[in-house]
Amino acid sequence: MLNRFGTGFLRRVDRVLRELEDARRELADTAGLDHGSVAVAAETLLTLTGVVKKFRVAHPGVDIRLYQSSATEMANQLRAGEVDLCFASQPLPGPDLQTRELLREEVLLAVPVGHRLVDRKRVRLEDLAGEPFVTTRPGYWPHELADRLFAAAGIRPEYACESDEPGTTGDLIGAGLGIGLVPAYSRGATHIPGVWLHVDAPDCHRTLSLVRRQDAYLSVAARRLFRLRGRILRPPVGRARERPPWPAQPIGHGGRQFWRGSSIDEFVYTPSASVSAMIGFCQ
Repeated sequence: MLNRFGTGFLRRVDRVLRELEDARRELADTAGLDHGSVAVAAETLLTLTGVVKKFRVAHPGVDIRLYQSSATEMANQLRAGEVDLCFASQPLPGPDLQTRELLREEVLLAVPVGHRLVDRKRVRLEDLAGEPFVTTRPGYWPHELADRLFAAAGIRPEYACESDEPGTTGDLIGAGLGIGLVPAYSRGATHIPGVWLHVDAPDCHRTLSLVRRQDAYLSVAARRLFRLRGRILRPPVGRARERPPWPAQPIGHGGRQFWRGSSIDEFVYTPSASVSAMIGFCQ
């Protein structure tokens, strides 16, 4: 174990190594976008599929590395220079990180077909006491949100399943393993049999943010990745007659989608920043 002198020395060595890596990448940028690399981390990689596909087509020579990480892991990766950018659905701990909010959306309760709550439109947390709950492992935003909501209501959650991939929560709920919290955006997965309910809790939402290390050099490849016009999130999939596409322009404070045949008549999708705002953040 290092004493305080060794710890201080190691901190300075790490800083020098990061500066050398930034210098190497800055020099490599002079070769243009035929080469280079960009590393991105997110709590679920499904968030990145659309933008990565477009970037690969436009810049096939650039190496893209993706990491699935918790909030703490992403913060450590940014400080170590292992990743350029992170998509985070909860605040990343520590100083020297620059954050740009991309969207804020409601988090809904998903219940499987045949559940006792399927005829409800709204539920209170007290209604969920004793229910088997499907979520992620600790450190990922769905688990952290559930912990916070249940603690505020004075309820001990019954976690029946804690998975490594937030994107599989809906499938596990549809399989009848329990109920769980899912972002409103996940309703696009129409192959999942289930019903989505509003939760009567003031803090039942998630905020998706783009995070970078404030003092780090951001490569041309990393900046170009987010200059792509189009959606950052995966577009919903499914049959148009069951779920009309989102409007091209937001209505009021966000795009409004109506989906009939569900216990929820509508939900609001509210981007807090356009892609163009994110572009400025990356420059």
